[in-house]
Amino acid sequence: MSASRAAGRSRRWIGVALAALPIVHWGCTSPSAPPSPPAGGRQAALSFTQFEQVIEPILVRQGCDAGGDCHGGGIRGTLQLSPPEAKDVRFDFDQVVLQVSVTDPVQSPILTEPLAQAAGGTPHGVEPFATTSDSDYVAIRTWIMSGLQP
Repeated sequence: MSASRAAGRSRRWIGVALAALPIVHWGCTSPSAPPSPPAGGRQAALSFTQFEQVIEPILVRQGCDAGGDCHGGGIRGTLQLSPPEAKDVRFDFDQVVLQVSVTDPVQSPILTEPLAQAAGGTPHGVEPFATTSDSDYVAIRTWIMSGLQP
């Protein structure tokens, strides 16, 4: 490429950059509203006390924390719970909170995975909740809904 041709190309790029500078500068200094939070402004403030008193006993009673292929035997899917012989309720709370969808709480994995597919659940090896009116299912859903804040 000739020197004059290269210089012409450089001048064009400099010209484009100088022409764009006021636009870029204007875009950086113009006021704008911050983007909406990904959850639409909702936040979860789930109660540890309610989890400890109501939800953890449900998980234990349903055998979710059992070893082997259950969640107390290491990570199964995206949920790991402490095993019965080394129960750590705070660890379990932290893990279950990760299974709560703030944007669509009724579709939270902690609700859909143990729910029978015929009742709208998702595939899971064990389906302890036959319907959405099961008292344990209702307790978990209530705990989630009471912890959501607009």
